[in-house]
Amino acid sequence: MPEISRFYGIVIRMYLIDREHPPKHIHIKYGEHEAAMELVNLNVIEGDLPKKCRQLVREWAEIHQKELIEMWETQDFHSIQPLE
Repeated sequence: MPEISRFYGIVIRMYLIDREHPPKHIHIKYGEHEAAMELVNLNVIEGDLPKKCRQLVREWAEIHQKELIEMWETQDFHSIQPLE
């Protein structure tokens, strides 16, 4: 699973499409917390995250939403600038 970005102890990854399932989403790991966030509406669809972590990931995903959706569709994985 390629790592897309890492910031504030949060790791963002995306699986290869042949091992995944709709809807388009990213995987988030923060300490012992793990979750998946849907890319169109940016809601957590699986797992749980502390509120502040969820807010930071959502802020980052809003900035890079178009790029993340394109990455899901093309499977052209690359690093994305972390949240600063």
